[in-house]
Amino acid sequence: MKITAAVVRAQGGPFAIEQLDLCERREDELLVEVVASGMCATDLHGRDGYFPTMPFPAVFGHEGAGVVRAVGQAVTEFKAGDHVVMSYPWCGACPNCRAHKQNYCLSVRQMKMSGKRPDGSTQHAQNGQPVYGAFFQQSSFGNYTIANERFAVKVPDSVPIEWLGPLACGGQTGAGAVLNVMRPAPGDSFGVFGVGSVGLSALMAAKIAGCDPIIAIDVHAPRLELARELGATHTINHSGRTDIVAQIRKITGHGLRYSLDTSAQPAVLREAIESLMPAAMCVLLGSARAGTDACFEMPFLQPGRTVRGVVQGDSQPKEFIPQLVEHIAAGRFPLERLVTFYDLADINRAAAESESGRTIKPVLRMPH
Repeated sequence: MKITAAVVRAQGGPFAIEQLDLCERREDELLVEVVASGMCATDLHGRDGYFPTMPFPAVFGHEGAGVVRAVGQAVTEFKAGDHVVMSYPWCGACPNCRAHKQNYCLSVRQMKMSGKRPDGSTQHAQNGQPVYGAFFQQSSFGNYTIANERFAVKVPDSVPIEWLGPLACGGQTGAGAVLNVMRPAPGDSFGVFGVGSVGLSALMAAKIAGCDPIIAIDVHAPRLELARELGATHTINHSGRTDIVAQIRKITGHGLRYSLDTSAQPAVLREAIESLMPAAMCVLLGSARAGTDACFEMPFLQPGRTVRGVVQGDSQPKEFIPQLVEHIAAGRFPLERLVTFYDLADINRAAAESESGRTIKPVLRMPH
C-alpha cells in the first residue's frame, strides 16, 4: 500500500515527506494506522548517523501509537480497531531475553538499528528501490506501519491515543527507572538532573511513589517551573553554578537516597553521584556516545552507594505501559503537559525546537 512518511536521504540530512510503498504484513504482524508518534533524541541521533548499522535512506520513529487496521493469520492478541502503543523490540532467544530482561537483549542493536526486519527484509520501498526502516521494528514517522505482535501493547481507548506514543520509550524509561528500579519508599529523597521528557517522567513517578523532597536540576527556567507544577518540592538552576552538590545537601541534610542523570554529561553525572547519601543509588539514563568517560572517587562507593545504567526503565511493556495509562487517566501522570503537537509536515521544525530546548516532547500527528 502507499503511505506518507518522513524520509532521511543521507546522514545529517533533513526529513522529507515522501510517498512510499509499505510491504505486506507477515502472519505475526499488525498493520497499524499511526495516529501520532513521539520524537526523541534517539530519532535525531539516527538522522545524524550515530548508529553505523543504520543505512540510508531511512524512516525513523520509535514512539508510535495508533489503531490496528489488519492482523496476520497467526496474531492472537489483537484485532482490527484495537488501540496500540508500539514499544521496543527484542530477539526472545538470547540469555537476557530468556531471563526476562528483554530490555538488555544481546541482539538489541541489530533489532533496533539495522534498517531491516530480523529476516533481512525491508518495510519500505520507492520506485522498486529499498527505503530502510524497521527502526525499533516500527519506523513510526509515517501514517501507516507494520508492527510485530510481540512488541505492540494494547491500551484502552478511554485515553486519547495521540497522547500515548511517548510511553513507548521516554515515558517508560523515566518512570520505570523510578518505579521498577529504584522503588523508593514514601519520604525517600529524590533528585533528577535534567528535566526534559525523560526527567519529568521520572519526576512524576517519584511523586506517585511519595518521594520527599523531590529536587529538579536543569538549565532551562521554564522547565524548572513546569517541574514545580508536576511535583518538584525544590528546583535548582544549574546555569553558572558550581555548588550543586552543596545545595542538595543543604536541602536534604544527608544527601539523596536516589538520584537520576539524564544529561549524559560526565561533570553532571559526577554531581548526581556525589549528591548521594550512603546506601543510595544513582541511575544513568542519558544517552552517552562511545568514548565518553566519567570519573569519581572510588572510596565514595564503599558505603553502599550504587551507580547503574538503565535501558527502557527495566519495563515489561505489556504490563508497565497499561499501568502508566491508568496513572494518566487518574491524573497522576499528566504526560500531556510535556507534549507539543506538530503536523508530520512540520517535522524539521519539531526537530529544531526539540534540540534547542524550546519543546520538551514533540509529538507528530500523521496525515490521513
